[in-house]
Amino acid sequence: MRVALVDAGGANIGSVRYALQRLGIDAELTADAGAIRAADRVILPGVSTAAQVMARLRESGLVDTLRTLQQPLLGVCVGMQLLFEHSEEDDTACLGLLPGRVTRLPDSTGVRVPHMGWNTLAPQRESSLTRGIGQGEYAYFVHSYAAPVTADCLMASEHGIAFAAVVQRGQVAGAQFHPERSAAVGARLIQNFIETGLA
Repeated sequence: MRVALVDAGGANIGSVRYALQRLGIDAELTADAGAIRAADRVILPGVSTAAQVMARLRESGLVDTLRTLQQPLLGVCVGMQLLFEHSEEDDTACLGLLPGRVTRLPDSTGVRVPHMGWNTLAPQRESSLTRGIGQGEYAYFVHSYAAPVTADCLMASEHGIAFAAVVQRGQVAGAQFHPERSAAVGARLIQNFIETGLA
């Protein structure tokens, strides 16, 4: 099993790689289009702004590579947000693999932004990606922008408003929370992705 971890900058790449190593998976950190296309699974992490990560992908010539991947792709945190058409963060055009716009979480509802810490998950529909993760289980979030709850949403969470915590459409999926910091829930999500892809 070849797993490619897309090197798009961001501080969480090392921790995502370590989370994979804990599951016995030695992922290749790469910005090489050929290596990404040759992988069985591709993970797009990102801790930065949408604009900075998209700029890094453009500089590396990876935008079209990611848009045309045939194998399962998992975006994490900002990497998930980039799967959508557009982000309000710095008015950024994204990869457009999923329909919809990422918007800033409202801070007018008495909740603090960024949303930082543990929060519960609410299943919206079934998928092999979220198998074994149930209603009310906790995951760890750090974000100020979020994707809407649409037909592509597998699990939702709430911080002032409901937002998508896990999404999937075909071979494209994403997790807004940090799997590498979400204990058993995060490990299960990664393991499901590696073992079954996005069947």
